[in-house]
Amino acid sequence: MGSDSDFAIVKDCISELKKYGVPVEARVMSAHRTPDAAAEFAKSARDEGFGVIICAAGMAAHLAGVMAAHTILPVIGIPIKSTFDGLDALLATVQMPSGIPVATVAVNGAKNAALLAIQMMALSDDTLADKLLAAKADMIEGVKQKDAKIREMAAEL
Repeated sequence: MGSDSDFAIVKDCISELKKYGVPVEARVMSAHRTPDAAAEFAKSARDEGFGVIICAAGMAAHLAGVMAAHTILPVIGIPIKSTFDGLDALLATVQMPSGIPVATVAVNGAKNAALLAIQMMALSDDTLADKLLAAKADMIEGVKQKDAKIREMAAEL
């Protein structure tokens, strides 16, 4: 996270990762106030066993870009709503130069950041793939139940 104030959003990401059994390390690093620490973390993350780096930041939101510049791991950015309804953070996260990709989810899209990271790791982890397939089946069943209930309610009108 770029700031500890981002934790209110990032906790949904952490919870989702833990629900799937994915180990998580949460840190506060600033692209602007602690750029050396951010760069060093990114440079060593692969050797430390990380599979994906998820970065959350608001306003100028350069943390994901700094991380992506210093690693070959996939980096996912979560733009945090702070000013301009989060549009500034969204644009800062998504508008990366060629050669420095950052996958970007919706403003405050912490849960989707976790799921995207899990999908990336599931490419080489059958256990995670099976958990994702089960979650998709649960979503389908949930929609079918809601559809049946709405159809019933509409028929009673």
